[in-house]
Amino acid sequence: MAPVAAATRYDPSQFNPEHNATTESGSYTISKDNRAIAKFPDFVPTWNPNQKFPPLKFFKHTDKGTLADPELRNLFPANGTHKVKKVTPKLGSEVHGIQLSQLDDKGKNDLALFLAQRGVAIFRDQDFSSYGPEFAVEYGKYFGPLHVHPTSGSPEGFPQLHITFRGASQNELDSAFETRTNNIGWHSDVSYELNPPQITFFSVLEGPESGGDTIFADTQEAYKRLSPTMQKMLEGLHVLHTSEDQAHINQAAGGICRRAPVSNIHPLVRQHPVTKEKFLFLNREFGRRIVELKEEESENLLEFLFNHVESAHDLQLRANWEPNTVVLWDNRRTVHSAIIDWDTPVLRHAFRISPQGERPVEDLKDLNNESYLKEKYSVIKRG
Repeated sequence: MAPVAAATRYDPSQFNPEHNATTESGSYTISKDNRAIAKFPDFVPTWNPNQKFPPLKFFKHTDKGTLADPELRNLFPANGTHKVKKVTPKLGSEVHGIQLSQLDDKGKNDLALFLAQRGVAIFRDQDFSSYGPEFAVEYGKYFGPLHVHPTSGSPEGFPQLHITFRGASQNELDSAFETRTNNIGWHSDVSYELNPPQITFFSVLEGPESGGDTIFADTQEAYKRLSPTMQKMLEGLHVLHTSEDQAHINQAAGGICRRAPVSNIHPLVRQHPVTKEKFLFLNREFGRRIVELKEEESENLLEFLFNHVESAHDLQLRANWEPNTVVLWDNRRTVHSAIIDWDTPVLRHAFRISPQGERPVEDLKDLNNESYLKEKYSVIKRG
């Protein structure tokens, strides 16, 4: 299957010629003009060309949602003044009156369960960003080892944070549509890893007054919409996910690569470790082919599934970024895309925390069984 178009979309977390300055330690960073207007200097992205990390290894993972109170009373106390509103009946909730920064471990366990149940959670009026990058890193570690992105910018000294930074530059804005009529790129984050992220925390520090929303689609509901015959056919199939294109595009722009590119094979249909629900695990940006099928078969089946998820607006939601909003999503059962719909050069600055989760499995009886997974996937690779 040919590389997908989404792999070439403009990604403001990656290095680009507008980032033409260096820090005192020699790292690349954003331009002097953008640094002068950035309101959150502690979160300014840097790219250290000497920073190298070894390949990630398999680890056993227990989702914090399995430790939660089924009634979520540690997150939403009975006597609280919070408000929770469903964005759609099956996907997404908007929360007012709960400070993420103040949750104890039991509250965080409930948060993990809530997110597994709702897929996306939009928390308003948060002080989360005000505590700085070190707090964000320590907070995220509770849920699992934090993913260090191989190519994106990060605050100096905190490679665990992925920074999205689009400068207040007309050139940078125009480049988003230089070769494409839109910049939609549906994906789940870094699905090419052996243990991809389970949860994503995303906080926008600065952005346009309107626009720049994030759209989400529910691959759990997408799986349920398929016929029983189609569901049965998909189970047992596996997709090759790779970071090769991401690495090459970033290096061509003059960026860095903290780890060598990786490729891993994951089941097309996964089972969620908390809810036990099945869902499609597919990724237009990083998924390349179904390894059990011939090229034309794989290409046509994946394209059908991509279109099924991306065009079904009745299994999607749109999260808008009011000031002091933090959006969390389950990176397993959702795919998402940024939206560029403003037309004047406005600085957009955000940070992401990505705790890694379990290695994807199609049946929870195989969860965290490294020997079984090694044997099974090695057979698929040889085939």
